[in-house]
Amino acid sequence: MGSFIHIRSLKFPILPGEREELVNDGMYGKALAGYLRSALGKRGYDAPFVCCEDWGWWVELKDAPFAFGVCIYSGSEENGPVDFVCTDGVSGPKKWNWKKLRFIETSPWVDKLFDDMMAIFQADDDVEIVAVSK
Repeated sequence: MGSFIHIRSLKFPILPGEREELVNDGMYGKALAGYLRSALGKRGYDAPFVCCEDWGWWVELKDAPFAFGVCIYSGSEENGPVDFVCTDGVSGPKKWNWKKLRFIETSPWVDKLFDDMMAIFQADDDVEIVAVSK
């Protein structure tokens, strides 16, 4: 996880039944996960599912030769969760690939995902990019 995109929007409310799916209270973001799954799919990503984790929401991406996806963390839920932080789910610059029996550089996938998420958020008038940390 290298880059974090902090966004703010009322576009991603708590969905009906979402509270019952949560592993930990307050970890909302299912609407944003579905939005990113669809938007990234339009950009050529294979995003087969989203799921709730103990830390937030995960958007699975099958395009890389290692476990890869978007992590979504929610902020305050006062009046609905309007603040979110999105990042890639990669834990380092290299990942071991058993099929290729070598380490794989993660930066080509991580950099492309970051650029695509920024483009998605910048193109949406209902989403404010609050901060970006690289």
